[in-house]
Amino acid sequence: KFLAQNRFPALELSPDPGSMTEITAQPQAQEQQTEASNSIPASVKTYYLRILVTGGAGFLGSNLCRRLLSQGHDVICVDNYFTGCKRNVADLLSHPNFELVRHDVTEPYKVEVDQIYNLACPASPPHYQSNPVKTIKTSFMGAYNMLGLAKRCNARILQASTSEIYGDPEVSPQPESYWGHVNAIGVRSCYDEGKRVAETLFFEYNRQGSDTRVVRIFNTYGPGMHPYDGRVVSNFIMQCIEGKDITIYGDGSQTRSFCYVDDLIEGLMRMMNNPSHVGPINIGNPNEFTIRQLAELCIELTGSTSKIVEMPLPADDPKQRRPDLTLAKTVLKWEPHIQLREGLTKTIAYFRSLDLKYYKPPSNQTAHGRTQELNAKAG
Repeated sequence: KFLAQNRFPALELSPDPGSMTEITAQPQAQEQQTEASNSIPASVKTYYLRILVTGGAGFLGSNLCRRLLSQGHDVICVDNYFTGCKRNVADLLSHPNFELVRHDVTEPYKVEVDQIYNLACPASPPHYQSNPVKTIKTSFMGAYNMLGLAKRCNARILQASTSEIYGDPEVSPQPESYWGHVNAIGVRSCYDEGKRVAETLFFEYNRQGSDTRVVRIFNTYGPGMHPYDGRVVSNFIMQCIEGKDITIYGDGSQTRSFCYVDDLIEGLMRMMNNPSHVGPINIGNPNEFTIRQLAELCIELTGSTSKIVEMPLPADDPKQRRPDLTLAKTVLKWEPHIQLREGLTKTIAYFRSLDLKYYKPPSNQTAHGRTQELNAKAG
């Protein structure tokens, strides 16, 4: 295998990514000491890797693929195109180290790789609620199949879990030690419980010797988002751009913290490449905003004349989201740097650059659809 530069952006790649130049490594004793303390070495000897990214044509996956390729790795991108799309990775198709495969992770997949990022699963409430059984299968069977592949290849595998693990939390900020406050049979449970059982599966495989990592991702936004994916940032920006009313649920006092995608990808890669901490570790931005504040900022930054309109809260909508980043800071030496105003400005420019004729909603489900169906049956 070719020798590569350090995986983290603080170190530059060699101008010739195909060169055989070896990186300067720390003395072995110091490297072992660093690994024992669960911190990331400033410089490590590593190689170009064969990396599988499931959900690779989605929002996070496409940004991750782009970053991995920039570091000289071979990347296999697997996606079934439910919420992801080929346009997200169109600029990568001619790259000699990139391979795009249409595949559903609920079915086994065989390939030889060194690392696996398991990102496959719809993350927007309208889309994961549109086919809840499929969502559960993607979370569980996808994790099961990818863990089996990782075990066979002796590969390290990272699970992209979620802050939905914490449900509607009664503790803020939410540390990884918090067990959560979750409705196991509600309209959001297909996603929440699917991700919880996937974490369980990852830790059972780890106890049997598999090399696993688990991160819990909080709200993330930025270029690469689908304009109609149903998440709050894309909803608000598109409503502003199109001059529509901005719809907030309830009075907008519920809070979220928003992490820009570049910061999030850096956190994922640091977690994958940390020497020994299995997780779970929260990755997100700790700065908390109300939904109304987000709507007002989107109106300001777009110069829109949109009005804010209140709608009923969907079932089980959490009142608060804020990550405790103590572990991320101490173990991964990571924290976010791009704050909401800067990130939204970049994201608005991205949405304005899209030719919307190429995009349509992945499903017809709305944020209230499942709630209304269940209420009708109960009535």
